Amino acid sequence: MVKCCKFAVKVTLIQMSIMKQLLVIFFVFVVSLTLAQKPLKIEVDKLNVPMELTTFDTIKLLAPDTLGGKPLMQTILHRKTDRKFDSKNLSLKHLSEILWVANGINRSNGKRTVPSAMGQYPLRTYAVLTIGIYFYNPHKHQLEPVVKGDFRSLAGKQTFVDTAPLNLLFIAKARNSTDNFSMAMMDSGYCGQNVYLYCASEGLKCVVRAGAKEVELLKTMYLDSNYKFILAQTIGY
Repeated sequence: MVKCCKFAVKVTLIQMSIMKQLLVIFFVFVVSLTLAQKPLKIEVDKLNVPMELTTFDTIKLLAPDTLGGKPLMQTILHRKTDRKFDSKNLSLKHLSEILWVANGINRSNGKRTVPSAMGQYPLRTYAVLTIGIYFYNPHKHQLEPVVKGDFRSLAGKQTFVDTAPLNLLFIAKARNSTDNFSMAMMDSGYCGQNVYLYCASEGLKCVVRAGAKEVELLKTMYLDSNYKFILAQTIGY
């Protein structure tokens, strides 16, 4: 009887020891998981900080987060046009992904995020920021300086154009002397809609526009008569 009691006590002590070990392991797991999540949140917050544009240099853009955003049907549900914008700059993350969805490369063969008849891709994408006008190089996924200065007022005729932090310009170069730019006009619709959907997914505001101060704008950008303004899109918070 005494032996049985001793054995029972020993078993109980072993069980208690195992429970303590399990509780310690669980506590360590929870703490580790919490600590692992904090840097992620910090990194995400860093990505969403508005850019400080102080120097007019090449802007190396971030690779797009292709696992982010809302589901497609929810994105389409929330797609809309806005005409009131905050003046604060976009984050580098948003700027990078806007340009990628607008006219970036998404395959190793050089094909774009937008379709184009016969793979011509006649559109050139420019970003008008508070500090200057940049050309978007899709092959290097970077913004390259064109002309320094705040030329947002040339990117459109509405007052909100001067306030928004980003105006995209879709400009085409004539393929020949008889080019009527019909292909470029068609392609600009794909670019604009991609940006609309991205903005709906990210909670950004945007509006597509058919007008700009074209003559003065092209002259400022050092583009000759072979180039034609096709479409603009204003984006911001």
